[in-house]
Amino acid sequence: MHTNRRNFLKLSATAAVATAFGGLGLGCTPKADIVDRAAAMDPKWSKQTTTICCYCAVGCGLVVNTSLKTNRAINVEGDPDHPINEGALCAKGASIWQLAENDRRPDSVLYRAPYSNKFTKVSLEWALDKIARNVKQTRDEGFTRINAKGQTVNRVDNIASLGSAALDNEECWAFQTMLRSLGLVYIEHQARI
Repeated sequence: MHTNRRNFLKLSATAAVATAFGGLGLGCTPKADIVDRAAAMDPKWSKQTTTICCYCAVGCGLVVNTSLKTNRAINVEGDPDHPINEGALCAKGASIWQLAENDRRPDSVLYRAPYSNKFTKVSLEWALDKIARNVKQTRDEGFTRINAKGQTVNRVDNIASLGSAALDNEECWAFQTMLRSLGLVYIEHQARI
């Protein structure tokens, strides 16, 4: 088929307009779960809780609507009263509801043994026990009770921690207290790096 430049531009413009406006959903009806969620956000059926976004170090404020009937999150949106984001959210923050309400979210722990190339499914209890044993073993191997000068130091030199900037002050305090009780001295935070 032979075409000239003018017909090619007409065809391209038609395809661009059809693509841009073809998905507007004219004549479509909303899904039932969207209608149900909108009705469930009525204050007599849900409660609102404020929190912060967990994705980056900005700390945008969120309002989470939780159903009083099912005790599950039904909507997450930007907090208009928050001084940082004033209700606006980035693309990741706007989709944060999917963190808790997602049917594709992993429901088990995957473990890869040392020198293995395969992951196996294990229980959460087994994984937490394994983590606790590894932390205890590593702490015991690197624990220094007295330094070279004879001073009592009670510290661990072979474990370090890099904390998340998405933690609020109370979570940082609890995390810091746990790390200091283990004897860690190499404690860093994402906001300082």
